[in-house]
Amino acid sequence: MTDLSPTRRQVLIAGGAALGAAAFAGWGTASASPVRDPFTLGVASGDPLPDGVVLWTRLAPEPLAADGLGGMPSKAVPVEWQVAADERFRHVVRAGAEIARPESAHTVHAEVSGLQPGAEYFYRFRVGNEISPVGRTKTAPRPGARLDRFSFAFASCQNYPDGFYTAHAHLAQEDLDLVAFLGDYIYEGNGQGSIGRGHTPAAETFNLADYRVRLAQYKGDADLQAAHAAFPWAVVFDDHEVENNWAGDISQPDTEPDQDPAVFRQRRAQAFQAYWEHMPLRRAQRPSGPDIRIFRRLTFGDLVDVHLLDTRQYRDDQVAGDARLDPSRTILGAQQKEWLLRNLSGPTARWNVLAQQVFFAQRDFTSGTADSFSDDAWDNYYVERNLVRSKLAQASNPVVITGDVHANYVADVKADFEDPASATVATELVGTSISSGGDGTDQNSGDRVQLAENPHIKFINRKRGYVRNTITRDSWTADYRIVDYVTRPGAPVQTRASFVIEAGRAGARQV
Repeated sequence: MTDLSPTRRQVLIAGGAALGAAAFAGWGTASASPVRDPFTLGVASGDPLPDGVVLWTRLAPEPLAADGLGGMPSKAVPVEWQVAADERFRHVVRAGAEIARPESAHTVHAEVSGLQPGAEYFYRFRVGNEISPVGRTKTAPRPGARLDRFSFAFASCQNYPDGFYTAHAHLAQEDLDLVAFLGDYIYEGNGQGSIGRGHTPAAETFNLADYRVRLAQYKGDADLQAAHAAFPWAVVFDDHEVENNWAGDISQPDTEPDQDPAVFRQRRAQAFQAYWEHMPLRRAQRPSGPDIRIFRRLTFGDLVDVHLLDTRQYRDDQVAGDARLDPSRTILGAQQKEWLLRNLSGPTARWNVLAQQVFFAQRDFTSGTADSFSDDAWDNYYVERNLVRSKLAQASNPVVITGDVHANYVADVKADFEDPASATVATELVGTSISSGGDGTDQNSGDRVQLAENPHIKFINRKRGYVRNTITRDSWTADYRIVDYVTRPGAPVQTRASFVIEAGRAGARQV
């Protein structure tokens, strides 16, 4: 773990297992454990509802075993869980058991219900006499209940060989209700880097075993485990959980066998299976072959609606030039688009968040009268972006949060991006990477071009970190939290810039 002074929360999370079997009085007598040290990948919680959360762990005494089975026997194993109102588990409020099965890599997704809304809880697992670390989680407030404050962070892009997860170590010490992770949880390539964190296996991932090993390698990081154990997470994938720049049934152009869409769908099915196994997701998100419904909405009282989007699985392939203007092109797919537009048209919370993967606002990279746009972002789906933008303009306090580009941005979403004087209808907050791209820099020469060509873009920074957000009834404050380096551990965290969005007035101003 990064060399940081321990906080009470870090001590709790790291030392949970040290409570010992005696702490489980009233939980039944522990039977002999079929495995030793099964909780190497930590614990996590996710998708909080007013009455519960999903609790996650995976039994993996040998997490990097090449067969992807984590060193577990080929048999089902019962896993007990407890949820308590206190960190010492003197007041256990819910308990139960799940069966960890070999066909699901001995993962556990316990969907706990019967909890109180807007309440903090602590949880842990047991297999025989083996006890997991302790996690902290929090339920959502009741829908429609008045909520005066909500705090969350969002992050993305954590290429393991590129850097240490120092940002996660700092994230674990924040005071948050939720973490939203916006994609590129793993990278599928064979990169080894230069800092001693090379990928396992040392080859691109194509099959279920390799995806399981790669996810286990990432989840073995102590700083990432601390951030998972500190808060509930809401996760969505982008491209690298499967393959770089994939689109629908279409693989990235290369010479690999998955240029055949049928082969790529097989690869996608195995990637999705491993992803679901390793994330704190509900049974509703369990994949069916190459299909997974990851888009969903989380509601936090009357204050915040979070619409989690999928901009990969249903998109048309990327195109060049004016082909992007074709009105039939989609990045959301028909079902998800209808779902999103219906949600934004109906009763909503005070703030409406689109939590998604790729740059939403227009971004011209070329000086002068010529223009060029990313073919992997919403610019490549011009008409559908404009439709969503128009619907956002009618919603209450819309904010788009984005990952993917390994840089911090703040952008006004304009009614007409070609007319800087047109109305600002929403705000886009783009977060940098946790580690992808290495140490990063404040800005590069191309950023000056972007700022000149895109006056709706207010801020660019290319250091690593995350975005911390504090939402009240009157305002949204976004703090861009950065570390100066990730190629060695121990970097302190600082707030590079803060922006405020006032309720009822789209657009962000730096403070």
